[in-house]
Amino acid sequence: MSEAVPVHGRSKNLVLAAMIFAVAMTFIDQTIVSIAVPEIQTKLGLSATGVQWAVNAYLLALASMFAFGGRLADTLGHRKMVTVGVIIFAGASAMCGATPKGSLAEAWLITFRALQGVGGALMFPAALAIVVQTYEVRERGKALATFFGISGALTAIGPIMGGFLTQWTWRAIFWVNLPVAAVALVLIVLAKPVTDFRPARMDYRGLALITGGIVLGVFGFQQAPLWGWSNPAIGICIAAGLVLLIVFYRVERKTDSPLIDMDIFKNRTFLVENLVLGISMLVFVPLFLFSSEYAQISLGKQAKDAGVFLLYFFIGFAIATQIGGRMLDRIGAKRPVTMGCALAAAGFFLWAQKVTTLDFGKQQWFIVLAGAGMGFMLSPASTDAVNQAGRYSYGEATGITQTIRNYAASLGLAVLGTTLVSRMRTNVANQLVTEEHVPRAAADKAAASLAQMQNSGSSGSGSSSSGTPDLSQIPHFYKVAFAQSTATIFYAMAGIMAVAAIVAFVGLKRGVAPEAVDAVESEEAAV
Repeated sequence: MSEAVPVHGRSKNLVLAAMIFAVAMTFIDQTIVSIAVPEIQTKLGLSATGVQWAVNAYLLALASMFAFGGRLADTLGHRKMVTVGVIIFAGASAMCGATPKGSLAEAWLITFRALQGVGGALMFPAALAIVVQTYEVRERGKALATFFGISGALTAIGPIMGGFLTQWTWRAIFWVNLPVAAVALVLIVLAKPVTDFRPARMDYRGLALITGGIVLGVFGFQQAPLWGWSNPAIGICIAAGLVLLIVFYRVERKTDSPLIDMDIFKNRTFLVENLVLGISMLVFVPLFLFSSEYAQISLGKQAKDAGVFLLYFFIGFAIATQIGGRMLDRIGAKRPVTMGCALAAAGFFLWAQKVTTLDFGKQQWFIVLAGAGMGFMLSPASTDAVNQAGRYSYGEATGITQTIRNYAASLGLAVLGTTLVSRMRTNVANQLVTEEHVPRAAADKAAASLAQMQNSGSSGSGSSSSGTPDLSQIPHFYKVAFAQSTATIFYAMAGIMAVAAIVAFVGLKRGVAPEAVDAVESEEAAV
């Protein structure tokens, strides 16, 4: 077990910089690949199913392995797991960029995309745990605000970067991870972060149960917009996943060295913060998909320009993240988390009222407001949740929060994606009748196929351009119908964030939370 060593001044900042570079690849990868999906499919001759799995394999591996990654970090060492995760992610990225043409292409790309997800799941919990242990409790809000603020900005830059890199070669969207990984590894060597960890047996039975449960559940949610909720396979996958997760919970309660110590959920603050994060992620990740599609279809922007549209969201997000982190350090999490959820609800509500104008100038300040709300709540909620864990369990706590966030994001994409298609069917039919004077029966028939235009070939996981019609050929009635459908989605997002605000207001306590004390540490002190 490593002994904790105080870290001060520039060395703290060096550790923070090293961890930001380490996780930067995972945040960029969330959005950069989606821009290149059409190009990858064309150049490699992939089937629609194959290209869909090239996106989904990464997300499934990432979501299902977070808990395992967090546990490994706490038992084998956080610095070791960050380093291993960076190497795996970078190596898998290089192999993705080297995908050969021909019959091997599909299996090759899917395999190494999944390996990228494994690398990210090993890396992220360990990196966040290092930041948490490097800073004292009253400094963590500011530090993690920087961590999440920069990481969030990289998510927005992804589509812009992807658009330009794809003009050179689609392979560059994977190769761009290599210099980032190199910088991260150099900074890790220079910073030499030291954290506490405690060797323990690995619960492989728990790993199999939670991996199976999350993979089946997330897969069901991801496929729902494509296969339709009426397809029995969707219900079977989701139900089987839930059953496995219930079995996992019961097994973990009886396991001596569990993958996840379920007693952590007895901590009210940890439970509430994860509820808030789960509810918020129903909105946060799907927002990238739906706003990007709206920018392309209704506003007529190119894919790379749609990323600029999202930068307005991250202007508010980046500024508010810093303010929220400092508020957490001074007065605790309740006020910034509650206020952030409420501001996001107001931002999405006001934004929804302007999307049908098809005028970006009338929307931009409400986009900034929605981003500010998400920024206020995200960093304080995440930090406050991890603060509840003992110093030997920061990786585990991070793994739990990330698992919940990814599971909720998949649910949000599925439900909101289905809602969008359903509203499109109605709105397209209405537009055809009122604007194009098409008879109702013919309009309904045409709307059934037209409503799927923006979703054809989409993975439901952030791929916004693979099925988008030629921008120059999109008729005005379709742009208006899509804007009306997007407004419905944004109203739903406003309602979801209002629920998150209520949960935070009712469930969280006032004041700055004290640092949690590990049970073993308490026993040693007593002796």
